[in-house]
Amino acid sequence: MTIAWEDFEKVDIRLGKIVEVENFPEARNPSFKLKIDFGPEIGIKTSSVQAVGPHTKEKLRGMYVVCVVNLHPKQVGKLTT
Repeated sequence: MTIAWEDFEKVDIRLGKIVEVENFPEARNPSFKLKIDFGPEIGIKTSSVQAVGPHTKEKLRGMYVVCVVNLHPKQVGKLTT
């Protein structure tokens, strides 16, 4: 599916730093819960990642990630992102 340029302009993509990583045993697939700091304008947001195996909690903590920060919240297991 393609989107119009006007729709793409609405997407707010930011660089954030993973500041907290926890196990996410309630997820269907092996996953981690993340807290990502996007700075004072956006703050800290919660997300999850299915990166168990190639990444450890220690490797993820402090890593920078690029995320869309203006999506509607979504329920993932018991976690709302």
